[in-house]
Amino acid sequence: MVTLSVLDLAPVVEGGSVAQTLRNTVELAQLGERRGYQRYWLAEHHNLPGVASSATVVVIGQVAAATSKIRVGAGGIMLPNHAPLVIAEQFGTLETLFPGRIDLGLGRAPGTDPLAAQALRRTLNSSPDSFPDDVVELLGYLAPAVPGQRVRAVPGAGSEVPVWILGSSLYGAAVAGALGLPFAFASHFMPAQLMEALHLYRTRFEPSARLRKPYVMLGVSAVVAPTDAEAELLASSLEQAFVSLRRGRPGLLPPPRPGYRQQLASVEQALLDEALECALIGSPARVGEGMSALLERTGADELIATAQIFDHAARLRSYELLAEVRDELSGRSSSLTG
Repeated sequence: MVTLSVLDLAPVVEGGSVAQTLRNTVELAQLGERRGYQRYWLAEHHNLPGVASSATVVVIGQVAAATSKIRVGAGGIMLPNHAPLVIAEQFGTLETLFPGRIDLGLGRAPGTDPLAAQALRRTLNSSPDSFPDDVVELLGYLAPAVPGQRVRAVPGAGSEVPVWILGSSLYGAAVAGALGLPFAFASHFMPAQLMEALHLYRTRFEPSARLRKPYVMLGVSAVVAPTDAEAELLASSLEQAFVSLRRGRPGLLPPPRPGYRQQLASVEQALLDEALECALIGSPARVGEGMSALLERTGADELIATAQIFDHAARLRSYELLAEVRDELSGRSSSLTG
């Protein structure tokens, strides 16, 4: 069976607004719930004009309040930007308000540039190298309080909010394995070390009270349309945004641009090919083939799909079609195993 989730990067489009983006987020989450997506995650980024989810916890609460069943969470919270106690209190509060529906994915990158990172923390004395210790501290705050514990997360203690480790390299895989936590790999923008990271995670996995065996979720860019040509055109917005970011000029999500990739220098075409190696772009038939191949190659337990599509209606349709692909593949799997 194919398990699908949604990663919403809350894109602010050219000519749009943050307010409209957040309304779109709610509508997409409600569609995801209707179509049987497992979870709906939002990511912490800062100082990026094209991303509206910087106050990630606030938006998670908004989405959870507008839905009733789908799991809602962070993919992820950039832990170096925060004290573990603060995150435990915030997610403990969310879990109290929406019991059994909250996920907490943790990353070690700042999710921004160095100047914005300093503005967030007031100092850069905190180091990403302390990430494993910070995760352990956070897990302690989410566990039931013990006698004599002088610092407690209120709310938070005893909430046991599910915690994931996010990563795009071997480091996150090693941490997730050592702590016995589920691992989400960012193959939607940096797939180069995907297979090596999955091997490391699985071979070094230590069963824990939270997870008895490895669990892998892959981030994938997914743009699905009735035809391959239409999907490729829609995906040119994502391609433009990626190239602008790599050039150090991040901006709003641009409209589709016919023939965009062919207009790029060969080095930038190669960068796109590498970054989008795991992307699912095309008609339902093509995406179904790609999804099957990706699952077979990686043995992933779940896919979490992000769709940087300029037109909101086309974005909703893409997730509808992706759910249909999932249903067809799951039906085939059931018939083979039955």
